[in-house]
Amino acid sequence: MKPEAVSTAVSQDNLEIPLIDFSAFLSDDPATKKSTAQALLAGFQNAGFIYLQNHGISQSVVDNTFAESAKFFARPREEKDQLAWTTPEANRGYSQPGREKVTNADTADDIEKVRALEGADLKESIEIGKQGEPDLPNQWPTDPAGEVFKHQMVSFFDLCKELHFNVMRAIAVGLGIDEHWFDPYCDGGDNTLRLLHYPEVKSDVFKANQNTVRAGAHTDYGSVTFLFQDMAGGLQVLSPKGTFVDATPIEGTIVVNAGDLLARWSNDTIKSTKHRVVEPPTQSEVHPARYSIPYFCHPNHDSIIDAIPGTYSEANPRKYQPVNCGEHLVQRLKATY
Repeated sequence: MKPEAVSTAVSQDNLEIPLIDFSAFLSDDPATKKSTAQALLAGFQNAGFIYLQNHGISQSVVDNTFAESAKFFARPREEKDQLAWTTPEANRGYSQPGREKVTNADTADDIEKVRALEGADLKESIEIGKQGEPDLPNQWPTDPAGEVFKHQMVSFFDLCKELHFNVMRAIAVGLGIDEHWFDPYCDGGDNTLRLLHYPEVKSDVFKANQNTVRAGAHTDYGSVTFLFQDMAGGLQVLSPKGTFVDATPIEGTIVVNAGDLLARWSNDTIKSTKHRVVEPPTQSEVHPARYSIPYFCHPNHDSIIDAIPGTYSEANPRKYQPVNCGEHLVQRLKATY
């Protein structure tokens, strides 16, 4: 029996993605908190995805962040290119359309094979990391509008960082370990805020090449990802039957998915599920621009990730060797750009 805070967002091809009222976990009632946490964990264990509503970030803040994102991408190309993404170690700055191909490939040879078959993704982006790292500065426009942009993004980054703490605490409660077990792994704020713009595109582009996508099938690299999306649609999640199912936007919610490091951390008791962004499910000759804002949550980059207590036993031993979080992420980013 589902707790009152839980309903269903997606149900197709054995893919069941719950919609969770997160305010129930943030409440003071222990029983409500526990049942909501267990439903959240079950969503990650069964689908790798959940939807969150009443998550603590106001809709006005989300709307303002989207508005500033659109203003940034409307800048002339030469201005954006001056803020170019540089290295996997920094993972900050602007990536022009066609530079990135998200994939699960691990080597340079593999990524080139993927590019040859599918082409690069139809999007542009800017990556924003935590402020205050002297050797890894964020790339900000320096005009007055850029100052407004910077202030909005730094504020939004911090709100998402707080939500990261709370989601990881819910996972801990669901697992039956101390609620604050993950806190020392999250306090560094080594996360990435990504602004994405999928430009207007004619439907003929997708018809001419069936492999064309706005973002190729992939899993995420870190612990969890918060996806703030507009209502244009196009996100699809891989079902247990091997089909890609529409994760239809629901106003006022965040789509949250587990990443590869959390799956590894949980000894594969949590799923990191493939997903992609394809042609929107509308009958139109021209698809308008789509904007989305993923916030990639990572353990602190100096953390060593080993199996969480309770996820392994003599009958179900550890599947993975301990791994350094920062080294893992750099390896994956080198295969992406």
